[in-house]
Amino acid sequence: MKNSTWSGRFKKGLDEEVLEFSESISFDHLLFDSDIRVCIAHAEMLSECKIISKKESNMLIKGLNAVQKKYDAGKLKLSIKFEDVHMNIEQALTKEIGELGKKIHMGRSRNDLVATDFRLYLRDCSDLILEKLRDIRYALALSAHDNSGVIFPGYTHLQLAQPVTFGHHLLAWHEMLARDEQRMVQTKDRLNVLPLGSAALSGTPYKIDRKSVANKLGFKTVSSNSMDAVSDRDFVCDFAYTCSMTMMHLSRISEELVFWMNSHIKLVDIDEAFCTGSSIMPQKKNPDVPELVRGKSGAVIGSLTSLFVLLKGLPLTYNRDLQEDKSIILEAIGSVVSCLALMPRLILTLKVNKERALIFSKQDYSNATDLADYLSMKGVPFRTSHEIVGKIVKYAESKNISLNEISLDVFKTFSNKINKDVYTSIDVERSIHTKKAIGASSPANVRKEAKKILSALKVYGYK
Repeated sequence: MKNSTWSGRFKKGLDEEVLEFSESISFDHLLFDSDIRVCIAHAEMLSECKIISKKESNMLIKGLNAVQKKYDAGKLKLSIKFEDVHMNIEQALTKEIGELGKKIHMGRSRNDLVATDFRLYLRDCSDLILEKLRDIRYALALSAHDNSGVIFPGYTHLQLAQPVTFGHHLLAWHEMLARDEQRMVQTKDRLNVLPLGSAALSGTPYKIDRKSVANKLGFKTVSSNSMDAVSDRDFVCDFAYTCSMTMMHLSRISEELVFWMNSHIKLVDIDEAFCTGSSIMPQKKNPDVPELVRGKSGAVIGSLTSLFVLLKGLPLTYNRDLQEDKSIILEAIGSVVSCLALMPRLILTLKVNKERALIFSKQDYSNATDLADYLSMKGVPFRTSHEIVGKIVKYAESKNISLNEISLDVFKTFSNKINKDVYTSIDVERSIHTKKAIGASSPANVRKEAKKILSALKVYGYK
């Protein structure tokens, strides 16, 4: 099959099987809108620089808009005969306005066009992901404020460690997602470099104005080296890394949800809308959404490795291998967006078993650190306090009693610094209010931090 893009050099047409093997339209059709936007900006610039006439520019733009409308209306069928979305658009433009359509390619190549379209598309994706991340942050802040006083067991090594509040735990999740938002903002900033005008690899002899195109498309700057510009895919790796970090965090959150919902734990109940049953066991209520999020994280994290392997052996400049970067990252983006979209509603419908959480929080001498801190605040060096409390815990274990059940007389056999006020200090429901340092878990701190987050999100339209 002859390809009008480059058939002047070839006598034979492309093998049908090779055409099917090499086409990219099956996934780069997602760049259609971006390509139209880039082509319009390019056509405007060609006119401004007197490379084509104003009339020609207007006809090109009119033709591009017509192509866009036909595509949106489902009246333009993309064909693998033209390999990719870019050549499909150029062919459709030429069909729409005639030979003039072929002038759209002056001063550019598919190499720099692909890189520009891709950056533009990923920039739009970054905006969508940022919106979804803020939705989760909002949900977490709301729920944290509502659960600021709910005593909840905190773990290290998956063993009960110290009581916290459920609100504080939710704000820990918030910190993860807030960092993901920061990373995506930084990634978006690195996306904002315009490659168009680099042509195939050496630049173009046309006296183009690249900064004009950058301004039209909202890019902050233009690339400095034409060879690097057409072969650089660092921005795709940056995007994959940011997506991977987000999914890693969502996976950790999901793991905790699955653990808490376990029938032996029953600390948190997930709404039925986010669960499924069993085909054979009528009693089952499975946390499928968190499990699927946890499962989908693997492919997204794998996308970063795939990109690294794709790029590691490529010489400058453009190589056809780079076509594969789109399918890798586009699939990852789809997973990230779908997971992010579900989590806010899941979080807002979580139900904490407050009674059970309080019981758990009081088990296994979780207030032992409070007792050590009590002694230290009485003047005992903390390392000595630690040793004393270790002996007290050992005693309590031997008697199968809690620290709160130890009499004052027995306490004094371990240290004469212990007085009647010790019982207030080791009361879980009271001691949590003493954790007032910045970042600590007191209910007052949680409410203050949640309000701070909600206030900061108002700039994005959240109430």
